[in-house]
Amino acid sequence: MSKSLPSRSISRASSKPLAVAVFGAGGRGVHFGELLAKIPTQTRVAAVAEPRAAYREAFAKKHGLGEGAVFKDWREFLARPKSCDAVIVATMDREHVEPSVAALDQGYDLLLEKPMAVTIEDCRAIEAAQRRSKRAVAVCHSLRYHKAFATLKNLLDEGRIGKLVSLDQLEAVAFLHQAHSFVRGNWGREAESTFMLMAKSCHDVDYICHLVGAPCLRVSSFGSLSYFRPEHAPKGSTERCTDGCAVEETCPYSAIRHYVNGNREIWPATAVSPDHSHAAHLEAIRKGPYGRCVWRAGNDVVDHQVVAMEFKGGITATFTMTAFTQTGGRKIRLHGTEGEMEFFENRIVVRPFASGNTEEILVKEEEGGHGGGDDRVVRAWLRAIREKKAGLILTNAQESLRSHTVVFAAEKSRREGRTVELSELRG
Repeated sequence: MSKSLPSRSISRASSKPLAVAVFGAGGRGVHFGELLAKIPTQTRVAAVAEPRAAYREAFAKKHGLGEGAVFKDWREFLARPKSCDAVIVATMDREHVEPSVAALDQGYDLLLEKPMAVTIEDCRAIEAAQRRSKRAVAVCHSLRYHKAFATLKNLLDEGRIGKLVSLDQLEAVAFLHQAHSFVRGNWGREAESTFMLMAKSCHDVDYICHLVGAPCLRVSSFGSLSYFRPEHAPKGSTERCTDGCAVEETCPYSAIRHYVNGNREIWPATAVSPDHSHAAHLEAIRKGPYGRCVWRAGNDVVDHQVVAMEFKGGITATFTMTAFTQTGGRKIRLHGTEGEMEFFENRIVVRPFASGNTEEILVKEEEGGHGGGDDRVVRAWLRAIREKKAGLILTNAQESLRSHTVVFAAEKSRREGRTVELSELRG
């Protein structure tokens, strides 16, 4: 087991379950609710705040919440006397800062879905609220808690390839994930969410900073929206897949194939409608965002981006995000003074220079989102609250602010066409 990886076990020092309110009953809020429900002796879902009636009611029914524990807005919940121990904020990205700061100032411990917030000022506001309140804050950078990613970090820290000199990390978003989330979905337009590097890849930049373990000094970045644009729409295509599109049957992005005729009870189809009947899904793509042609969806976030980083001590790193892959996942190459390592999700290859040997390490994947990382984030946070040990949280407000600052600097570089010094952004 990784020395830096929190255990999936949780302290049983107290028999009273921690009461947790969930703000946001979308995909991530539902997921966190399910993780809490797995450990009923330690915690319970005590309230939900969600503006959409169907999602709010489904969440409340699943967790047996009475009328007094169901709210249309997080403000309604926080307007009442303190009734829970902690809060999970899983609202849309642009709605993270207000509930997070308000909950911390009212004495709630906080689990915050990534990204922390969509501006550096808002990230700083959350970090400042944590310092004021001294409450336990965990930001869901789940890669640090993923067993295989933690194993890679341990191998590096053990000196298996000597001193780290450079690394390369690839995030393969996968063509369908890009189309679902970042073209048709909630994160397709920056004005409604945030820029792509923050929405999808703050996980990755955070993990790179974690691997290197030194301050980032400067970054350069390049990327654009190159393909999912109106001028690339195939001849005969229509505004929606249900409008008699001539190429729908062979289109890799067909909403009918992926959201209606396929398995409607697995992601991403589950995001289309809370009712998973054939009729409900068909109606959803006829009227809702997920039925739009991917070349006519009005999206504006990039579909590929590269970031080059220089860290203290001369260590360099590159990160590439691309939508143009068959499957998703991450690949990493680490180059050290005494060897190299390659990482393929749950397989690590170590090649020391002196012996010329090759060692393959297979890491058994744990169940749950992000290879068990989501579960570990939640359990580490709950243990930190119960045992009053902030060190159990690997991605607290301070760590997250540091790596988010690198992300903001990278996007500034992409937009301004220049290398950005981190000192320009650090407060």
